[in-house]
Amino acid sequence: MLLLVVSVSLISFRSDKPAYRLYDADGKNVKYQKMIEAVGSADVVFFGELHDNPIAHWLEYEVTADLHKTAGERLVLGAEMFETDDQLVLNEYLSNRYEADKFEAEVKLWKNYRTDYKPLVEFARKNGLPFIATNIPRRYAAMVSSRGLEVLDSLTAGAKELIAPLPISYDPELKCYKDMMSMHGMPAMGGKPNENLPRAQAIKDATMAHFIIMNLEQGRQFIHYNGAYHSENYLGIIHYLKLYRPGITVATITTVLQDDIETLQTDNTGLADFIIAIPSTMTRTY
Repeated sequence: MLLLVVSVSLISFRSDKPAYRLYDADGKNVKYQKMIEAVGSADVVFFGELHDNPIAHWLEYEVTADLHKTAGERLVLGAEMFETDDQLVLNEYLSNRYEADKFEAEVKLWKNYRTDYKPLVEFARKNGLPFIATNIPRRYAAMVSSRGLEVLDSLTAGAKELIAPLPISYDPELKCYKDMMSMHGMPAMGGKPNENLPRAQAIKDATMAHFIIMNLEQGRQFIHYNGAYHSENYLGIIHYLKLYRPGITVATITTVLQDDIETLQTDNTGLADFIIAIPSTMTRTY
């Protein structure tokens, strides 16, 4: 009888189809509320997303709403998906100066904005919260990708206000940048790997870190949405954030895909404080 009960229980468990499982850095299954309590005391919370994953985007909204319950007007939102030269228009929209159609026509929006990022912007607008455009204008990142970091010295003073202070510290041996050089299919220039590609990633990371710091007043909490690679292993943006403000407290959430989410794969442990494992068969937003 006991064997029968155990067998039925296992069959029932295996027939369950959860949309995600949540783990800590060590691969231990944790409850959502436990994560919210843990990240609630950090100065900056990084949510590393998979850009086309609907579960990640849904949880971004839920985490933001739950942090707001305790942080209230102290909460600041910010995202890789908005470039610093769009901050004025974003601020005007958040201040209810015009409607969404005018805002969306003016800003450089990602193609999945309306389904995936608009809910976050609207949350900020409804609750009177700042939303910070943290990413470098793409034209400057493209310049670095083709000509290196030195090309940024030629920018005007006004243009330099839109990026991290120059020169930025760049360490090609950091795992996040070193790995980019060995990634399969990495774009090449003249038959050789493009060494400027991780430099372009670095100026993005540095710029995002800089604008987080510039908008993190004493007593505030900042939640930042970015591609998982920008904050995994506590590198990328976090590397520069700690250079700019030593002692800042950070909490990280990241998103991974797995064929089986009942246990966290070994290579996914340690990527962040909390890891959201999502079935690899999950539908995509684009």
